[in-house]
Amino acid sequence: MRSSPFQRFLSCVVGGLLAWGSSDSQTIAADTKPNVVLILADDLGWADLGCYGSKFHQTPNLDRMAAEGVRFTHAYSACPVCSPTRAAVLTGKYPQRFNLTDWLPGRGDLPAQRLKRPVIRQELPLEAVTLAEILKDAGYVTGHIGKWHLGGAGFGPLQQGFLSNIAGDHTGTPLSYFAPFQRNGQFMPGLENAPEGEYLTDRYAAEAEKFLEKNHDKPFFLYLPHNAVHTPLKAPSEATARFAPAAEKLGVGTQRNPVYAAMLASLDGAVGRVLKKLDDLKLSDNTVVIFTSDNGGLATLEGMPAAATINSPLREGKGYLYEGGIRVPLLVKWPGRIKPAINTAAVCSIDLVPTVTELCLGKPAADVDGVSLSPILQQSGEIAARDLYWHYPHYANQGSRPGAAVRSGNFKLIEFYETGRRELFNVAQDVGESRNLTADQPALVEELAKKLDAWRKQVDAQMMTVNPDYVPNPQAADGTITLPASRADVFGIMLRFEPLPHKNTLGYWVRPEDWASWEFQVTKPGMFEIEALQGCGTGSGNSEVEFAVGDQKVVMTVQDTGHFQNFVPRNIGVIEIKTAGRHTLTVKPLKKPGVAVMDLRQVKLSLK
Repeated sequence: MRSSPFQRFLSCVVGGLLAWGSSDSQTIAADTKPNVVLILADDLGWADLGCYGSKFHQTPNLDRMAAEGVRFTHAYSACPVCSPTRAAVLTGKYPQRFNLTDWLPGRGDLPAQRLKRPVIRQELPLEAVTLAEILKDAGYVTGHIGKWHLGGAGFGPLQQGFLSNIAGDHTGTPLSYFAPFQRNGQFMPGLENAPEGEYLTDRYAAEAEKFLEKNHDKPFFLYLPHNAVHTPLKAPSEATARFAPAAEKLGVGTQRNPVYAAMLASLDGAVGRVLKKLDDLKLSDNTVVIFTSDNGGLATLEGMPAAATINSPLREGKGYLYEGGIRVPLLVKWPGRIKPAINTAAVCSIDLVPTVTELCLGKPAADVDGVSLSPILQQSGEIAARDLYWHYPHYANQGSRPGAAVRSGNFKLIEFYETGRRELFNVAQDVGESRNLTADQPALVEELAKKLDAWRKQVDAQMMTVNPDYVPNPQAADGTITLPASRADVFGIMLRFEPLPHKNTLGYWVRPEDWASWEFQVTKPGMFEIEALQGCGTGSGNSEVEFAVGDQKVVMTVQDTGHFQNFVPRNIGVIEIKTAGRHTLTVKPLKKPGVAVMDLRQVKLSLK
């Protein structure tokens, strides 16, 4: 029976309503595919933006982006250093699957290191499927502007799905932050004709504007990984001058580096230029903009006179598996489709590929480790509970020790490879990771350790091996043996090394059961005088501490120095070491009448 005109009309209306109702993220017409701009900062800390609490840095464009989109408060990088995270951002997979676990080419093994690093791959393999390849196959124009650092010739952006490339090569730091962008006659690709003196961050913004203008009439994916705010810290002098007066008034332990602030202000300005160009081209409502960082902020000196930034209230920074090294900002904006919100879910770099593919193509990419954040972004639900993992079998330039970590719910377990030490924190309640819970929850420690071990096997994580050339704390030519706090092994619950730039000491020595030790190499045996560089706060003096090498023991009564960071040298006695070779010095409290035993910066053995 033929339907009546009214029935046909009603059928069209109902069908249209059903199609409209199901178009949320499941069915996206080819001509309405959203554009994507993915901006990656380099070494930008979680606390560096105004929207994440910074009172010193000025980031109005990123703060506005946060206000107009979703700001994630528990977003993580896949690694505490750059190249592995970049691999994760582009593939949605843990970088351990590619045997790419350190910055490229990586730091070589040193005699002072107990373990040898595994041999790492020197590029993102071509068989890895990147977000650029997925979107290019779906009809997107794909462009790369900025830092690549995932391989050299034959393994660059053009071999990994990008149709164009500006600046991307094997280097981890720019050849120059100011034009000409070259060193020793080698130019950054595509930047050979930049105006003299132009700032690199501004150049990237200009190149991004040109890409958007050229491709405004077709779906595009622009990957914009900036070099800022990576060292060397370089910024336009007038920008630095804006922050210098305020920086001089700020105290130790706060963000106060005027050059870093100027670099970040320029980065924020570059983001603002991209957002404005999208507005001018009337593309904003159909463009997903994502902003994040490759790892936490650089909070140690690393050859500089002052730290780049401070990640407080997070602990430590780049290179470390503590929150300051791996928690990063993550902002996602899509006007009309993503409502402003603050989200506390634990998410990771590996989630970007499945998220973008679902938003753009209607379903998340297959064969990835991450999950799509689309339900969060479009407020249609939450993501399922899952664990996040890290494996960093390297000694970082920032001073950290090799290890692994797992976050499960609110708990995070860190496992150190040298000694097997484990630390457990509730990172929701204790964001600064100051209270180690291993003694309180031993069953949870074992459960998470088993999960971590199973995950390492699943991703075929390459492990460290014993360093046959290990020479710990060798004796100097004058017979002196210096044992710095940074090279101590710590045992117990709370005792820890607190790194430069602010501490450089064994601290948090609040439990008399905690102790430390050093291995050292003797070439000239004999009688040695022990000197301890100790500090102690008012009212915490008179702890008794035993220093021992074998059966040779000396006891020191800790001196109140008025402040734990006011260090004084103490000559505490003489011991005899009769044989050449490797020995161990232990430092164990016998009595603690005050709040803490002491802070200990260094022990020195001087041959008499």
